[in-house]
Amino acid sequence: MSAQGISQPNWLVVDARGRVLGRLASEVAQLLRGKHKPEFAPNLDCGDGVIVINASAVRVTGAKLTQKYYYRHSGYPGGLRRTRLDKMLEQRPERVVETAVRGMLPKTSLGRSCFRRLRVYAGAEHPHIAQEPKVVS
Repeated sequence: MSAQGISQPNWLVVDARGRVLGRLASEVAQLLRGKHKPEFAPNLDCGDGVIVINASAVRVTGAKLTQKYYYRHSGYPGGLRRTRLDKMLEQRPERVVETAVRGMLPKTSLGRSCFRRLRVYAGAEHPHIAQEPKVVS
């Protein structure tokens, strides 16, 4: 137990293979916030660390692969760039999951501190064996 009465974060592994992107992101956001714990408090960061593996095998429903775009802006006039979801899944599948989870966390310093405990990997391997993560079904 820490000084605030909150236990140290555990590490959990979530397999994204065949899971729908939005449903996966919702579950991961709840684990990061700590809403699955009985000592949850909305003003404290009591969530766990989450490792998402197989991000490249995540599913999307409908026509999102060709109709959903990710936008970024360089800050210069005419600097708006957009990338389709299917291209993003080929190039940076980790970023697709990270963006979905970040959108489901609070837009405050608490949400940013929760997001720092998220690790996403495109494949099935991850280097966090020392944290002794538990697999979430």
